[in-house]
Amino acid sequence: MAERLLRVRTRQKSKKPEFNRHDSHKKKRLATSWRKPRGLHNKLRQQIAAKGQLVRAGYGSPKAVKGFHPCGLPEVLVNNVAELLNAQGSAVRIASAVGMKKRMEIQAKAAEAGLKVLNPKGGA
Repeated sequence: MAERLLRVRTRQKSKKPEFNRHDSHKKKRLATSWRKPRGLHNKLRQQIAAKGQLVRAGYGSPKAVKGFHPCGLPEVLVNNVAELLNAQGSAVRIASAVGMKKRMEIQAKAAEAGLKVLNPKGGA
């Protein structure tokens, strides 16, 4: 079931437009990250077709596979070795604030448990 929904998600996401902030290509100080247009005369807010699409609920993923990694496993963020116990049957992403010493411990324990680490570093 989840495999079929993952295929559905990839097909939906291929049709999804890029939602960039209005006029971010014109002004260097504006980041491309989405912000809802709120201006009175804003053409994107008025839904003029040539100006792009607004972010809407219909562009989302199916609920059953929301938050899944493309490999087909749900992602779990891990900060220490103890949190690996909650990650059975999941793909593990080690938090960015974890140092190299603790990261190597987490990677070793994950390898023992047969868990996939999504962002490995070093020799593990």
